[in-house]
Amino acid sequence: MAKPEYSKDDIRQMAKDENVKFLRLMFTDLFGTIKNVEVPISQLGKLLDNKLMFDGSSIDGFVRIEESDMYLYPDLSTWMIFPWSTERGKIARVICEVYTTEGKPFRGDPRNNLIRVLDDMRKAGFTDFNIGPEPEFFLFKMDENGKPTTELNDKGSYFDMAPMDLGENCRREIVLTLEEMGFDVEAAHHEVAPGQHEIDFKYADALTAADNIQTFKLVVKTIARKYGLYATFMPKPLAGINGSGMHLNMSLFHDQGNAFYDKDGEMELSEDAYHFLGGLLKHARSFTAICNPIVNSYKRLVPGYEAPVYVAWSGSNRSPLIRVPNSRGLSTRLEVRSVDPAANPYLAIAAVLEAGLDGLRNKLAPREAIDRNIYRMDAEERQENHITNLPDTLHNALKDLAADDVMRNAMGDHLYQSFIEAKNLEYNSYRTQVSEWERDQYLELY
Repeated sequence: MAKPEYSKDDIRQMAKDENVKFLRLMFTDLFGTIKNVEVPISQLGKLLDNKLMFDGSSIDGFVRIEESDMYLYPDLSTWMIFPWSTERGKIARVICEVYTTEGKPFRGDPRNNLIRVLDDMRKAGFTDFNIGPEPEFFLFKMDENGKPTTELNDKGSYFDMAPMDLGENCRREIVLTLEEMGFDVEAAHHEVAPGQHEIDFKYADALTAADNIQTFKLVVKTIARKYGLYATFMPKPLAGINGSGMHLNMSLFHDQGNAFYDKDGEMELSEDAYHFLGGLLKHARSFTAICNPIVNSYKRLVPGYEAPVYVAWSGSNRSPLIRVPNSRGLSTRLEVRSVDPAANPYLAIAAVLEAGLDGLRNKLAPREAIDRNIYRMDAEERQENHITNLPDTLHNALKDLAADDVMRNAMGDHLYQSFIEAKNLEYNSYRTQVSEWERDQYLELY
């Protein structure tokens, strides 16, 4: 999905030619939730002049009520007209950056934060950081009131076809809609669990990739509702089956090409690739809170359901946290497999990039690759191979994040403080609840 370059005049002309009547000005809050301010097309001039204001105090993780006035600065390259429209005309969206009344990028805007980390990357001598995401989701039936149920819409499994894959038509329309919107969809298939699906689209530069993930989620949820289904990116909506991940394939570039590739290197990987990998491994436990940000994320990160649990890497098996896919040359990349689709993509990408940059700055070397199935190792074997576990709860992940200054820098102080405070409240709320499982196990026994 190539990033277009539009001028203000281009935007005005497209809005006129396509009979655009409404604008959805999109941005993302601390928790990765898409927010938007919808305005009539009469406000286009004000938007293009960076004069559209909104109340930032009502957005999670933004500002206090006494400093609520904020501006939306449009990224014109993200202008997109939705394929669906109202009877009164079409709707266009543009993704915006949040600015203060002093005309400075707001530090609590996750998109601004990723732009900051990408600037640090360029200062380090690199030109691009490409991301290829693999988001998974579930489709559930809705009840007569339009509320999601826990009833899956099919009993299919990996790569199944109809009649087992009853979500096939819905998934096909999602793909067609994405392609109408400029996405280059590479694959779409039923995943391992019943009701679970994956749609992969072509890699892009980090900022565009994060924008694409947010747009993708919006399209999936919108089209699913047309079919009477509810799409959820919750990591583990049901017990006993696989959860949903969002693997991130990443590659770093400099003026000479892919910085991870060296035809004469071990496994045809460059020193930069190994140092970047060393940084990812060093900070893996710390960036888990960012990449797996909700209580439910840790119901997915358990042995037996294909999600990575152990901090290790390999070029030949899928049980470690990080895999090196076989492609080389311009396609040389590292794949972090722990990330889930509840993550704020701007924060998650900033975190893994900052971890890798720390590896490059300090020339961190990864331990030897683990080419055996780690799930079949016992604790002693894992210890002998220096394999550690990812955090097993949000609480433990937050402790690791709090102890890591590099990951704190990846978020910036404003986002970090808001995130830590909100997530500690979330975990404390969770741990005071009494579940049905506890009542089933203990009520009569004690």
